[in-house]
Amino acid sequence: MSSRSLRPLAYAAATALLSTGLLALAIGAGWLGPDVGRGANFCEAARGGPVRQPANSFSNLGFVVAGLLIAWRAGRPDRLGDVLPRYAGLATAYACVVVLLGPASAAMHATQSELGGRLDLLSMYLVASFAAAYALMRWTGQGRLSFWLVFGLLVAGCELVGLYDGEVPVVTYAGNLAFAALLLLAVVVEVRLRRRPGATRTDLRWGAAALGTILLAFAIWNVTKVLWCDPHSLVQGHAAWHLLGAVAAYLLFRFWASERAGDETG
Repeated sequence: MSSRSLRPLAYAAATALLSTGLLALAIGAGWLGPDVGRGANFCEAARGGPVRQPANSFSNLGFVVAGLLIAWRAGRPDRLGDVLPRYAGLATAYACVVVLLGPASAAMHATQSELGGRLDLLSMYLVASFAAAYALMRWTGQGRLSFWLVFGLLVAGCELVGLYDGEVPVVTYAGNLAFAALLLLAVVVEVRLRRRPGATRTDLRWGAAALGTILLAFAIWNVTKVLWCDPHSLVQGHAAWHLLGAVAAYLLFRFWASERAGDETG
């Protein structure tokens, strides 16, 4: 049994403390700008206090918890399969990205500001680009440099798509469409990796659970914008989207960590 390294957890915890602390300061000082109603279409009515949408804001703590759990597991290389440990630092980087989803999304729901909305979308770009870039790196047999180059290009591409300010059917914003497209790309490449001759083996139960969870979350995200909407309740469908999204992010990591050479699992 290998010894546990606390370095991944330390990085993720530092990311959580720094990003959450900056968000609290930004809310208090008004750094994110005025309330322009960004995120108001997700049912919850704006309150008069410093946190405009409390349920939709505090439910983002789920991402912080998921990121810390990922970091805790990343400290044990013997629990990361045969493939993920080859790319030093990527497990820790993913943990930090998942942590950042929480404060970034809360920035929008807490302030309903334009900048808060941009931070929310950026965090979504980061996690979707990570999933797509990690799948593409393994498909092409490249290394970490390739991962970071593709990752950066994908994030930049999402930002360009997000400049379109017209309404998009079903997903509302063009940035949401870019996010969904990258997740779909990641799923397609993962399936092709699985079917490739001589491929490493992954536990499909984790992959299926991650995919099923995010699809359920997306269904709730859509339905509760209009139906089953109680604007003044603290039980919000969009909060469920956050919590399920955090679960899906953790399950995706467990899928990656199950990858082994010649493993017939799943």
